[in-house]
Amino acid sequence: MSATAQKRINAAEFLAWAQSQEKGRYELFRGETFAMAPERAEHVAAKARIWRALADAIARVGAPCEAFVDGLGVKIDDHTVYEPDALVNCGDPVPADSLLAPMPVVIVEVISPSSRSFDKNSKLSDYFRLASVKHYLVIDLSRRLILHYRRQADQIVVGIVKEGRMTLDPPGLDVAVDEIIPEFPA
Repeated sequence: MSATAQKRINAAEFLAWAQSQEKGRYELFRGETFAMAPERAEHVAAKARIWRALADAIARVGAPCEAFVDGLGVKIDDHTVYEPDALVNCGDPVPADSLLAPMPVVIVEVISPSSRSFDKNSKLSDYFRLASVKHYLVIDLSRRLILHYRRQADQIVVGIVKEGRMTLDPPGLDVAVDEIIPEFPA
């Protein structure tokens, strides 16, 4: 992440500003805007696979949820808005004009060399500040594994998933690891 503005702004100001930008994607962290780095083809393909796997899992169980890839923000507080690589929002359908996920339950980040530390530290603790977030998946393509952080009572527990299936309950989804991370990179 690299800062693109000096003035501290709030979430409402950030969303208005971000919509006015012609190029690039941005996040707001503690009142400062940050440009998101361009993505390699492998990263983009992984996000598409993740969205497809989540959307298919939702359809299989008929959960009252929607899967999203890119674009939809997650507001942590009035000075922090992240844009995860994918997410599952549950409850009422997200309004067509919304810029934010009102009830994110599953958050997914595909780590890249520039975001590895931030995704596994700041974002991890921030996402779980939201009561609705039950699962945070950090996808490490280079090591072909998923760090599955999940809320369990008053704790956040982590599992390292390399194969087989992963259960995301709530909302009751079951996803095969090879749907997200192919055996051999494309």
